[in-house]
Order: sequence, then C-alpha cells, then structure tokens
Amino acid sequence: MLLLLTACGQPLAPQAPLVPGPAAGTDAYRSAAMSGAAVYAVDPKASLLAVTVRRGGLMARLGHDHVVASHTLTGYAAPGLGRADVSFRLDQLTVDEPQLLRDAGIVTSPSPEAVEGTRKNMLGPVLDAGRYPVVTLHAELPADGRLRVAVTLHGVTRRLELPAAVQVDAAQVTASGTARLEQTDFGITPFSVGAGLLAVQDELEVRFHIVARRWSPPS
Repeated sequence: MLLLLTACGQPLAPQAPLVPGPAAGTDAYRSAAMSGAAVYAVDPKASLLAVTVRRGGLMARLGHDHVVASHTLTGYAAPGLGRADVSFRLDQLTVDEPQLLRDAGIVTSPSPEAVEGTRKNMLGPVLDAGRYPVVTLHAELPADGRLRVAVTLHGVTRRLELPAAVQVDAAQVTASGTARLEQTDFGITPFSVGAGLLAVQDELEVRFHIVARRWSPPS
C-alpha cells in the first residue's frame, strides 16, 4: 500500500485532537504485538532525518549553510492502529557531513573547528539540549488519510500535517518526505551575531526517510 500525502507542514486546526505518545516506550506496542497486531521497530541504520539550516541577515554572505542529521532514530509503528512514535537525541546529531551537504546543494566544506563551533552553538544557546535532550514525534493516520504528527522540541509540542510517502508491507514500513518548520514556533530563538547582521533563518527544511522492520517482542 502506498499512501502519498501532500500537505506542507501546516499547523492543525485547534479542534483536531492529537496527544503525543511515548516515542521510545515499548509497552503499548508490546501489548499490540501480543494481541496480534503488526508492529514495526525503527531501524536506525537505515533511517535518516536531516535538517538544512540556511544563513540570513545583511551579512549572510560571510556565513555558511549547514546540515544537521540524526542517524539514531528509535521508535515503533503500528499501521493497523494508525499510530507511530519516533524519537532522537539532540546530542547525537551530526553536523555538516560532506555527503549530506552535497545532497542539500551546499558546496562549502567547513573546517573541523567550524563544525565543532556550530555544534556547540546548536546544542547550547539555541536548542538548550541540556534541558531538552530528546525530540519526539507522535504520528497518527486517521480515517481522512492525512498524516498528523505531534512534534515535541525544546519543551514545546506543535501539531502538524506533514507531507510524506508511506509504504507498508508485511516486512517493513517506510516513510519519506520533506517539510518546512519554523524555529520560533517551538520557542527557539534563531542564532545570530552582530545584532542580526549575520543570522540563521527561522525556517528549517527537514528531510526524513524512516524505515521500520516487522517486530516481535522478546519472550
């Protein structure tokens, strides 16, 4: 079954209920699998979430675009129940992998020192990863066929409709797509220096490819 969803990362109407679930917890999915439902576990080695961060400000030409990525996604999906929960840790994000930069059309190749500086700024004053170390995504696929995701980042939960191509078969589930989110929607102040002369744009481009394999709870 192939399901194509073409919404553009827009907030849901207030009347659409969606409550985030425990992204990394197994109890609900263990119970579902024990009851005979098809449950799938995210394969982090086959999955990727990459965020392109663009430079801005009057002196943008002096800055650099960046790509931060997670290769450590964890979670579960139960398509028959119309839900999935995925999470990742901010302190496990990579910064400016050469291939991901090329995939984003970025031709610059920052030095190791620049990469480390970007990482410190991102985890520290921008994302406050010490207080909010985990990002969670709780997805629901209701009867109307629209993929709805509650994203919890920086202690703020936003309910979104995300564009995705979702494929389900007996062996695995895959979900791929690209969405655009704004940092300020999650209470994040985009990084800037020089009173904003050199800054990071508010909008982020998020590209994801998630693979989950059929899962049975250990006895």
